[in-house]
Amino acid sequence: MFQFTALPPLSLYIHFPWCVRKCPYCDFNSHAVRGDIPEAQYIDALLADLEQDLPRVWGRPVRSVFLGGGTPSLFSPEAIERLLAGVRARVVLLPDAEVTLEANPGTVETERFRGYRAAGVNRLSIGVQSFQSEQLIKLGRIHGRNEALMAAQAARAAGFDNFNLDLMFGLPQQTPDEALADLRTAMALSPTHLSVYQLTLEPNTLFHAQPPELPDEDVLATMQETLQAELAGAGFAQYEVSAYARDRCRCRHNLNYWQFGDYLGIGAGAHAKITAADHITRLWKVKQPRNYLATAGTPGVLGGDQRLATQDVAFEFMLNALRLTEGFASALFAERTGLPFVTITPALDQAARRGLIESTHEFIRPTVIGRRFLNDLVAQFLPTSRPSAVPGIHKH
Repeated sequence: MFQFTALPPLSLYIHFPWCVRKCPYCDFNSHAVRGDIPEAQYIDALLADLEQDLPRVWGRPVRSVFLGGGTPSLFSPEAIERLLAGVRARVVLLPDAEVTLEANPGTVETERFRGYRAAGVNRLSIGVQSFQSEQLIKLGRIHGRNEALMAAQAARAAGFDNFNLDLMFGLPQQTPDEALADLRTAMALSPTHLSVYQLTLEPNTLFHAQPPELPDEDVLATMQETLQAELAGAGFAQYEVSAYARDRCRCRHNLNYWQFGDYLGIGAGAHAKITAADHITRLWKVKQPRNYLATAGTPGVLGGDQRLATQDVAFEFMLNALRLTEGFASALFAERTGLPFVTITPALDQAARRGLIESTHEFIRPTVIGRRFLNDLVAQFLPTSRPSAVPGIHKH
């Protein structure tokens, strides 16, 4: 039986399922545009979807909003303004709430960014991935080096003093020097946050079906160590597996995921996690945009839901929280899961014996070895039954 002393912080995720072209490495719910995007209809659907979810979170303030995709920057500033105004009319959005919008460098310019800023967006996440034109072609991106540089410059010119750049390493036939050049180019653009993550071949992607030639494990390890040293030397503190930030610029929305907070999810294929007095529920919306538009605001928009068993809750907490470089306060486990700390004591002891974790009565953090072999560390907390599926977390 779960026993919660308080409900977790609440965030709102809003999914935009369209993009200009599906990237061969992408496993998110995104669909290449065919004709015009039904912009006004989709905003109506999002607000109807949110209204239907309100009884799940009556009175709870929303601390962050993340507009992800797909490519939200395909939507006009006017549409984003109407959406955020509708959100504020329906939920208690905290005055200092972080509001992030993902942008593709091939779909933006300064005036568009200014429009998003005026609409209430106060943080951007720009999907650069690389500054090497040849690599961008291999990755199926619609932008080139110049568009990537201009996007970051446009963000600054539009008044954004907090923005993230997304970078990949371990690209096809990439060398450590090339990866380092990408990172140095990114840092020269003065972002406040960098997401630097390894290209992986995810199931149900073109790259998984037709794998490109990627660097071997030794080269990847060298790349990662080189990039981490460069980031640390430039004042970017690593606080999660792939997240690096300047002082006070950590992504609050993603921190809420990693600290096992709650989040509403609206939009095609969006996931949610909601804590009630005696249980935790995951739910998700139908994935296909056409089906979503037809069912938003009705019970038919729900793709499914699941009440989590105690063993799954403990595992999912550790799956998320162990991504944090600094670890987490021991008391957070009981606070966010509603379970006694002794639930994970045997697995913690085993992980400590293997040198994967440092554990005290007050704090738990992965060791350097534990961070390097994070999958092995997380596996210590797997329930004996098959764990429930956990939706992917945005890295931005």
